[in-house]
Amino acid sequence: MALERTRATEPILADTSVVVVGGGFGGLSAACYLAQAGADVELVEKNEQLGGRASLLETDGFRFDMGPSWYLMPDVFERFFDQFDRDVTEYYTLDQLDPHYRIFFKDGDQVDITPDREQVIETFESYEQGAGDALREYLETSEQHYSVAMENFVYEDRPRLRDWVDRDVMSAAPIGFQLLGTMDDYVAGYFDHPKLQQIMQYTLVFLGGAPKNTPALYNMMSHVDFNMGVWYPEGGIAGVVDAISDLASELGVTTTLDTEISEITRQRDSFRLEAVDGERFHPDIVVSDADYAHTEQDLLSSPERQYDAEYWDERTYAPSAFLMYLGVEGDVEPLAHHTLVLPTDWDYHFEQIFDDPAWPDDPAYYLCVPSKTDDTVAPDGHSALFVLVPVAAGLRDTADIREEYRDFVLRDIATNTGVNLHDRIVCEEIFSIEDFASAYNSWNGTALGPAHTLRQTALFRPPHRSDAVDGLYFAGGYTTPGIGMPMCLISGEHAANAVIEDSID
Repeated sequence: MALERTRATEPILADTSVVVVGGGFGGLSAACYLAQAGADVELVEKNEQLGGRASLLETDGFRFDMGPSWYLMPDVFERFFDQFDRDVTEYYTLDQLDPHYRIFFKDGDQVDITPDREQVIETFESYEQGAGDALREYLETSEQHYSVAMENFVYEDRPRLRDWVDRDVMSAAPIGFQLLGTMDDYVAGYFDHPKLQQIMQYTLVFLGGAPKNTPALYNMMSHVDFNMGVWYPEGGIAGVVDAISDLASELGVTTTLDTEISEITRQRDSFRLEAVDGERFHPDIVVSDADYAHTEQDLLSSPERQYDAEYWDERTYAPSAFLMYLGVEGDVEPLAHHTLVLPTDWDYHFEQIFDDPAWPDDPAYYLCVPSKTDDTVAPDGHSALFVLVPVAAGLRDTADIREEYRDFVLRDIATNTGVNLHDRIVCEEIFSIEDFASAYNSWNGTALGPAHTLRQTALFRPPHRSDAVDGLYFAGGYTTPGIGMPMCLISGEHAANAVIEDSID
């Protein structure tokens, strides 16, 4: 582990310069670990703020987290800060949400998932006889899977096939076999009621997948949801970005913002990185937290690429998103901090994302109202909320389409939650496919990267080490362990470990 190596009395990477390209969670994490190992680290970010997709929008007295908004897996964040002899509470506090989230089904039904396990069990039982006991069993198994998977397949990077042939993996083989099934079949083995199946599968949206293409191993996310809780960090997700940025500064990382790298070239003893504004960097090592496909296809010359354009075209990508950031006059009482609006049959929406891409005409979507928990994100007498509709990456995205879809979604919200927003909006921003591509150089405007399908999980994701360029490494959601803030934090650790291991060799 990087922790064991970098606490040696003599810094392993002393006299080594590193440029980290991209300041998302993966890049920030890698920068921290490399600085702790003694490297001279500079983080170069394209945009005017750190966080990558976890950016912040401030306008007209409102504040919005533009990307991730669910704080899950608090154990990962605690472990991260602990590796630098810090406590997460030194940087921000957490409030547990109650309810964790609210679900409006489009047939008029409504469900709250709360921190009260017995209440949730009673709710499940009310839908299906025996479902309460099934939930107990499901969550017990999910907890076991989480513990084994995190220890053996998440915190431990296994980039090569031979890395999977050892005693630890063999002892965890029953968990690994879960990769061979899909989430829809796995959940159906516990629950017959379609609404209960949806409740157990909604977290797949955060993995960029659908029940029919996501490995059953990800049942462990139910442990994250039901057992570990859903939290709100002080200052929102932007507060978490600030905390890790502060830690990086404390460790000696320097940061250069508003500087887009346009070319990465390997020279004899170092790299040359050229920025759009003409600035140049000459580090010994490069870690790219920019989108992997963008780095390979746009920043590297053809001989220095591991994959061609066809490889990236053939990946199954997580959805993009249609996002509306709304400052609203008055309260939005029927909504919780986290609210899901789900059609009673959501297969059609997933088909319009993965099988026959189109703007969804009966979408499943998510609303976040941080002003329910944090009164600093909106002026007095107002609410801050955003709406996220998962849509297929690569769809045609024009101003006319956005305007028409905006009105459609507002009508759908009013119909299915009773909250009429249309005449109360005092400020508004829309962010969608073309914005993901331009702001984050994301492939076809995907919001997350490659989905967690069976063929794109674990060692089947692109590696942390470049096979084509010595000294070039990768972090972020394209790599292992995958999508999401906690996973990207761990990806930065894996990338830093790879640098450290190669420097020792």
